[in-house]
Amino acid sequence: EGGSSDPAHNLKLRDAVEKAKEASMPGDNIERAIKKASGADAANMTEVAYEGYGPFGTAFLVEAATDNKNRTVGEIRHLLGKHAGNLAAENSVAWLSSRKGQIFVEKGKIDEDKLLAAALDAGADDMNDDESGWEIVCAPERFEAVRDAVKALGVEPASAAVAMIPQNYVKLVGKEAQQMLRLMEAIEDHDDVQHVWANFDVEEKEIEAS
Repeated sequence: EGGSSDPAHNLKLRDAVEKAKEASMPGDNIERAIKKASGADAANMTEVAYEGYGPFGTAFLVEAATDNKNRTVGEIRHLLGKHAGNLAAENSVAWLSSRKGQIFVEKGKIDEDKLLAAALDAGADDMNDDESGWEIVCAPERFEAVRDAVKALGVEPASAAVAMIPQNYVKLVGKEAQQMLRLMEAIEDHDDVQHVWANFDVEEKEIEAS
């Protein structure tokens, strides 16, 4: 989509490769995926976005790549319905979030003031305390510069991506948190799904117990 199969000349592809490496995807798999997306199969693929509501007043944004939109929307609708959710009309959920660069750094890996100074100098908007780590937020166009500034400090981010960040979160605990995590896992496991964003907030202990 970025116009080149070479990550050096395609920012979106470069970010995808970075995320794949962070998830320990083998290099051969990355190269195979790039070749597939650059070949004849690419002409049949379409990027689609779905908005929906989950249980307990939560909202979802799902981005997918598919060669059959009717099949994919039906399967996403089924997954949401199975977990007490439903698809929503276009733009009914998207306005609840804004696209931002988001970088997480684990606490204890670097001095807070040093990290904050480097992030702000590179164009970050803010840095927030996120329990076990620091969340650095920036405009999408500053993402690569901020991420590289963090790495230049000798720190490997726990995660780094351009994401849809909710304006408000729904705090969930206990059975509600577990139900929501099961729904999130089911959607993320769908073969066509590329990204899932939702406005729920659960503590680390809930994730570990799931």
